[in-house]
Amino acid sequence: MDTPPEPENTLIVSLPLVPVKRTVLFPDTLVPFTIGRPRSIAAVEAAMNSEDKALVFATQRDSEKEEPGFDDLYRIGTKAVIKQMGKTPDGHLQVLAQGIERVVLLKQEQAEPHMIVRSRQLALSLESDLELEALHRELVELIGQLPELLTTQGVVELVAVLRAEKNPLSVAYRLVSLLNLNVERLQGLLEQSDAKEVLRQVYGALAHELHILKIRHEIASQAQAEIGKSQREYFLRQQLKEIQQELGDLESQPEDGEVGELKARIEKADLPEIVKTEATRELKRLVKLPPASPDHQVIRSYLELVLELPWNTLTEDHLDLTHVRTILDEDHYGIQDVKERILEHLAVLKLNPSAKAPILCLVGPPGVGKTSLGQSIARALERKFERLSLGGLHDEAELRGHRRTYVGAMPGRLIQALRRAGAKNPILMLDEVDKVGQDFRGDPASALLEILDPEQNHTFRDNYLDLPFDLSKVMFITTANSLDTISRPLLDRMEIIRLGGYSHQEKLEIANRYLWPRRLKEAGLESKPLTLEEQVIPHIIKRYTREAGVRQLEQMLGRLTRKVALKLAEHPPDQPEESLTIIQSDLPEWLGIERFMPEEARKTLPLGVATGMAWTETGGDVLYVESALLPGGSDLTITGHIGDVMQESAQAARSYLWSRAESLGLDIAVFKQSGMHIHVPEGAIPKDGPSAGVTMASALASLLLKIPVRNDTAMTGEIGLTGLVLPVGGIKEKILAAHRVGLRRIVLPRANEKDLKDVPDAVRSELSVIFVESIEEALDAVLLEAPDIRGRQKNPPPTHPAGSEQKTVMGSR
Repeated sequence: MDTPPEPENTLIVSLPLVPVKRTVLFPDTLVPFTIGRPRSIAAVEAAMNSEDKALVFATQRDSEKEEPGFDDLYRIGTKAVIKQMGKTPDGHLQVLAQGIERVVLLKQEQAEPHMIVRSRQLALSLESDLELEALHRELVELIGQLPELLTTQGVVELVAVLRAEKNPLSVAYRLVSLLNLNVERLQGLLEQSDAKEVLRQVYGALAHELHILKIRHEIASQAQAEIGKSQREYFLRQQLKEIQQELGDLESQPEDGEVGELKARIEKADLPEIVKTEATRELKRLVKLPPASPDHQVIRSYLELVLELPWNTLTEDHLDLTHVRTILDEDHYGIQDVKERILEHLAVLKLNPSAKAPILCLVGPPGVGKTSLGQSIARALERKFERLSLGGLHDEAELRGHRRTYVGAMPGRLIQALRRAGAKNPILMLDEVDKVGQDFRGDPASALLEILDPEQNHTFRDNYLDLPFDLSKVMFITTANSLDTISRPLLDRMEIIRLGGYSHQEKLEIANRYLWPRRLKEAGLESKPLTLEEQVIPHIIKRYTREAGVRQLEQMLGRLTRKVALKLAEHPPDQPEESLTIIQSDLPEWLGIERFMPEEARKTLPLGVATGMAWTETGGDVLYVESALLPGGSDLTITGHIGDVMQESAQAARSYLWSRAESLGLDIAVFKQSGMHIHVPEGAIPKDGPSAGVTMASALASLLLKIPVRNDTAMTGEIGLTGLVLPVGGIKEKILAAHRVGLRRIVLPRANEKDLKDVPDAVRSELSVIFVESIEEALDAVLLEAPDIRGRQKNPPPTHPAGSEQKTVMGSR
C-alpha cells in the first residue's frame, strides 16, 4: 500500500530493523522469534544496547530472499521491545518481542552492519460507538466456544484473558495467532486503517475456523463409533468361528490356511485403496471356489502378484553427483559428452525430486557400452537394475500381459521386472528398441508409447493385472543401434544420447583398463605369472578386429586368456610354474591367422573413382565410388546393392553435371550419346543414406573432365540440383573410418563444421578439413592438379589442421 500522509505532531524515530519471514508481529502481542541472519542479530544486539530496547519488525514480500533490502519489505511494520533474549548453541538468538504500535517505514538510514530505518507512528483511531461495541461482544461470544473444540494446553486461560480485555483491537490482534491465515491476509490486517473492519475480518476468520473444528470433531466422533463397531464385529466373528468349529462346519477352515494367510497379507500390505478393494473382492471369490477348480489357482496367482508388486516401495536415491561422476569414470573411458548429459539429468532429479524421470535412449554401434552404462547409473544411484531385451518382440501381450481368461495367462514383462526389482523406482533398461517387430499379434512399439510417456505411464494398466500401476518413478533407459527403424511418435518421447565409435587409442585404453583385467579374472589368471608384451593389444586391434565398439576385441582377449589357461592347466603339477610371456609373433598360434590386413587408402585413383565416407550401424566405413561411360547407351546404371536414397543421389549428381555442362566445360553430346554406370564395390553389403551425393558427383566429374580425384582425400555430403552441398550425419564415425585407413584430408559440408568437436582431439589434430557449400567448391577441393572448372588456373586448395586456431578454408572461388 502507499505510505499514509504524515500527520502533524507525529513522533519520528530511527530504530534498528529486523526483517521476518512468513509471519507478522501485531501490537499488544508477545511473540517468540529465532534470529539467525547476521544483520538481524546485529539489529537485535543494537536494540538491547539502547535504553528502551526498541526496534522495528517488518515482513518480507518474498520469503525466499535471504538478504532482503529496504525495497523488499512491506512499508507497514510494528515497533516492539525485547522482553527476553537468549543464545542457542549454534549461535542463533531466541528473542521474545512485545508489539507496541504500528509504524510506517519512511526511509533507510543505514544498511550495514544492520538496517536502521526512519519510521513514524501509525495510530489507529478507536472511537467507541454501538457498532464497535456490537462487534466486540460478538467476537467475545465466539471466543467462548474455543474450549469446547480445542484441547490445546492453555486455551482456557487464553480465553479468560481475551474475554477480560476491554480493548477490542487488542482482542483481535491476539486472536490472529490462533487463525490459519497466510502472510498476505495477516499483513492486510496490520495495514487496515479502520478498527471496525479489523474486527469484522477477524470475526469472519474465527467463525470459519470454528466451523472447521466442529466438522473435524464430528468426523473424529464418527470414526470412534466405527472403530467400536469394528471391534464388536470382530468379537462376533470370533464367536461364530468357534461355533462353526464345534459344529464341524469345514467352510471356516480355509481361514486358517492359505485364505487366512492371504487375508492377513492384504491387511498388512501397504496397498493403494483401489488395489486393496480389488484384492479383497478376489479373495472373497477364492473362498467360494473349491481347490480343484481351475479358477482357484488363477485367482491365487493373481493375488500373489498383487501382494508382491512394489506399489509404494521406493529405494532412496544417492544423488551425490561427484560420486556418480566417479563411478561413470571408473566403468567407462572417454565418452565425456555422454557422461555430462547423464549427470545433467541426475542434477535435475536432485534439485527437483518430484520431476518426471527422463526417458534416455542410448544410440550407437554394438559394443560401445550402452548396456553397461545403464548398469553404472544404477550402481551410482544405488537403484535396482532390470534389463528387458525387445529384439525380435512381435507380440504386444509380452509387454502388456495376457488377459486372465485362461489358466496360462501371465503378466507382461514390464510388471514381472518390477516384481523382481521390488521397488517402483528401478532403472529399467529396454535393449534393442530399434528391433521391435510387428505382425498380426499386435504392435509392441505402440504399447511402448504409453509405457515411455511420462504424461500417461502413471496409470499404466497391464492386461493381466488390470489395475493402474504408477511407472512415473521408473527411470527408463532404451538402447538402439539406429534410429531409422524407430517410429517417430516413440522417438519423440525419448532423450537421444549418441555413443559414437572409439578411436584406436581409446580402444587401447579400454582394453588395458577394463577388458584385459576382466578377462584375466574370469579365466582365473590374476595371480598367475603372466606377462603381456606392449604391442600385443594394439596388434589385435589392427589385425583381428574391425568394429566401432570393443565387443570383438573383448572376444579376442577372451580367446587369448582361454588358450593361456589351457596351457597352464596342462602344466605338470609336480613342476614349478614358469612365467609366461605373450609376444606379438605368437598371436597367429594363439588366435589363428590375421583376419584383416592393414587398412590403407588406395595409392592412386583412376579416372572416375572417388573416396567417400559412410555411416553404418557398426560404425563408419570408407567406400570407393567408381564410374564408367557406356558409349551408345543413354541410361544411368547403378549397382552395388545400394538403396533408394543413394540412387537418387546418383541421379541428382548426373543431372547437375548435365545442367551445368557448358559452365563446367563438358561436352553435352557425351550425356546424349553415352550411358553412365556408377558402382559401389562390396555389393553384398547393403548401403543407403543421404551422404554419397558429393562423392558420386566427384566421381562423375573426374570421368567427364578426365581429371583424377586426389587419393589422399575422403568426402561426404548430400547435394541438391541447385549445386548446394547439404549437411549429413555420422561425422564422427566417418572421420574415424577415414583416419583408420590413413586418409588425412577430409571434405565436409560447411553446415557440419559444428560436428567436428565430437571427433577426439588426437584424431582431429592429424587432419586437414575443408568445408564447402557448393558442388563447385567441392570439385575444386578434390580434383587433382586440374584447370579451374570455371576457366581459371587452380592451385591446390590450402588446408589447415582441424585442431588449429586458424579458420578452415573452403575451396577456392
